[in-house]
Amino acid sequence: MPEAYIVEAVRTAGGRRGGRLAGVHPVDLAATSLDAVMERSGLEAKAIDDVVMGCVSQGGEQAMQVGRNAVLASKHLGEGVPAVTIDRQCGSSQQAIQFAAQAVMSGTQDVVIAAGVESMSRVPMGSTAMFHMKEGLGNYKSPGLEEKYPGIQWSQFMGAEMIAQKHGFSKDDLDRFALASHEKAIAATKSGAFENEIVGVDIETAEGAECHTVDEGIRFDATLEGIAGVKLLSPEGKITAASSSQICDGSSAVLVVSEQALKEYGLTPLARIHNLTVTAGDPVIMLEEPLFATDRALQRAGMSINDIDLYEVNEAFAPVPLAWLKHTGADPDKLNVNGGAIALGHPLGASGTKLMATLVHALKARGKKYGLQTMCEGGGVANVTIVEAL
Repeated sequence: MPEAYIVEAVRTAGGRRGGRLAGVHPVDLAATSLDAVMERSGLEAKAIDDVVMGCVSQGGEQAMQVGRNAVLASKHLGEGVPAVTIDRQCGSSQQAIQFAAQAVMSGTQDVVIAAGVESMSRVPMGSTAMFHMKEGLGNYKSPGLEEKYPGIQWSQFMGAEMIAQKHGFSKDDLDRFALASHEKAIAATKSGAFENEIVGVDIETAEGAECHTVDEGIRFDATLEGIAGVKLLSPEGKITAASSSQICDGSSAVLVVSEQALKEYGLTPLARIHNLTVTAGDPVIMLEEPLFATDRALQRAGMSINDIDLYEVNEAFAPVPLAWLKHTGADPDKLNVNGGAIALGHPLGASGTKLMATLVHALKARGKKYGLQTMCEGGGVANVTIVEAL
């Protein structure tokens, strides 16, 4: 079977809700990452077979096929480059990578950009459902779904609380994990670990034009006492905003190519796609599926968790990566080594390609070989992608 390779992987620095990227239209934000992979690879638009873009809230400024609109808005692509927009909830752009790799591995395409975008400032989370419900235009929960899951309100937050309870995590466990996320992100930022993956975004501020290059969500003054003092989201629960992923604006992109394209265009790969897995399970607890998806991925790859050098497990809520560590027996020192979504933000549809950009550059910087990325997703789904750094 043909191989699929990652040649470029970039992301914007995250912007907080209402923060530094809030003034950027998501189409233009997405185009920034697309242009970056084109500029870094040196490819011309005619070489691109397709663009697969993840986006969760496909309404408002992210409606009407945001992937195609980003292609049309870009500097280096244009009318001759097709695009498609997909929604696998938080794993949307990780699925974009897997669709791109599958296209290349099938031999039907040679050069595909997998990407993602989410402006959570401009298109609020859940707005695509809530707007229609408030306008009397129906509810996504059908009669058939209600019959199977009577009275169930799908809630990622409640799923995270269920995981904390099931796996016996205390609030202190969650707070300490949150602090570690900020500490790793601070260290990575100060050491320049993100420089090769971040593409700057030109913004307007009160002080004038600037280029946004530093993740806005990092609390450089974070302390355990400060995190512990944040109000609980539920009086009976353990999770706070401080131990949850941050609402975030951002975009990201990964260039996936065939071996033939490597030779034809003189490209140098960062990594080879080693395994693609997606599984689904309990839609109520919802966020626990990465545990079981990882089991399946390792089994299919003929690997053990100890064969993996670095892990990126999305920090949607602190109980998720903590439960993943407990279940897999993975080394915590290999997990989210440059911080995660608690510190850096979780721009929904952009997070999959964002995490992959961090993973492949971290593998290269450390001289490591195998990386595993997994993402919990709404509806009880999870993607796992294993890559081999080259």
